[in-house]
Amino acid sequence: MKRVTSAIAAGALAVSWCSAAAFAQTELRMMWYNDGHEGEVMRGLLDRFEAENPDITVTLDVVPYKAILESLPVQLAAGQGPDIARVTDLGGLAEHYLDLTPYISDPAYWEASFGPFLNWLRPAGSDSSISGFMTQLTVTGPYVNRTLFEQAGVELPGDGATWSDWASAANEVAAALDIPIPMAWDRSGHRVSGPAIAMGAKMFDADGNPALVDDGLKAMASLLYDWHQDGTMSKELWGSVSGSTYLGANEDFANAQVVMYMSGSWQIPQFASTIGDAFDWWAVPAPCGPSACTGMPGGAALVAMADTEHPEQVGMLMDFLSSEASLAEFYGQTLFIPGHLGLAGGGVEFATDDPRARHALETFAGAVPTISPIAFDLQGYPNNRIMFNALISRLGEAIVGELDLDQAFERMTQDVEQQLAEKARGN
Repeated sequence: MKRVTSAIAAGALAVSWCSAAAFAQTELRMMWYNDGHEGEVMRGLLDRFEAENPDITVTLDVVPYKAILESLPVQLAAGQGPDIARVTDLGGLAEHYLDLTPYISDPAYWEASFGPFLNWLRPAGSDSSISGFMTQLTVTGPYVNRTLFEQAGVELPGDGATWSDWASAANEVAAALDIPIPMAWDRSGHRVSGPAIAMGAKMFDADGNPALVDDGLKAMASLLYDWHQDGTMSKELWGSVSGSTYLGANEDFANAQVVMYMSGSWQIPQFASTIGDAFDWWAVPAPCGPSACTGMPGGAALVAMADTEHPEQVGMLMDFLSSEASLAEFYGQTLFIPGHLGLAGGGVEFATDDPRARHALETFAGAVPTISPIAFDLQGYPNNRIMFNALISRLGEAIVGELDLDQAFERMTQDVEQQLAEKARGN
């Protein structure tokens, strides 16, 4: 009798153990990077999802942004990527995305809510796949230290001001107050492309093929080259890295070492936290060129990966995170411009009393209608990373004296042609 009782107890324990194992059997991994505190907001949403779905756990792997640009593509190519990742090379990684359509509850909701942005995530030849949603819509554009302008007695250039007008004003402020860096830009081909389009760059030929170098791009690149030579911009910033390596100047701006900083809307939550009211960090409209007053659209998307072993659970998680309630909370707490059409028209209560943050959100959101169609086309081009990398790597070499500008332009064209050909052979 004792042996029977013991066997029953042991069997019950085994069943209990097996049930517990089955109860938490699926682990999903999400690769994530932070501009500000959005990882904390995402973790809160994931905790809520796990509470509602106790058989699924989600590990949030927070990595530097550089890892998203450089390490993630290598992992995906090797079949060792995460289940889900936050990416900015939206079309460039599309071959690795999972089509979520069979795994989400209401594809029509996704089409209605994210329609124009779904195209940015679709691989060549697809006009219907659903792979993810925008964690934020971004717009490139400048910030200025308005406090320095006021202390120097220099007026902010008004509507219609050109990049040359702003460079002149930034130099005047820096000279008056002994500020080391009048103007800084993120070292990024994406950041340079908007101003280049404003100067007349077309980016594509009449047949829709990439054509990076033209008179408009040369005009903007020549300005950037000259500014690095005359001290408007610091050679030490862009010159501290090489190739297509990204480098931001957000810390220099936050430390009041920069008068004007060309970056974008994603800096708002970080500046609200790191600068606060230490000085008036003020977003200003995109400066103008002869063709437009435009920045570049963009943003980060949360996308599912085709190599996941758990597509059904990934679909459940993406349904939860993409819901209007989840995204209203996420956008509101992170101070991100909504990438959800239903929420873009005022459906988000931003969690800030900071007038600088609110002004920046209004400035960048108000810039969306002024974005050039060429900029939208470039952002949606699946191989735009090839163009961005060629632009910034060769321009960087000219700025530090390794090439002259004519050589840099020639190499840009060669780089794009060669890398597109290599990619075509690889496919």
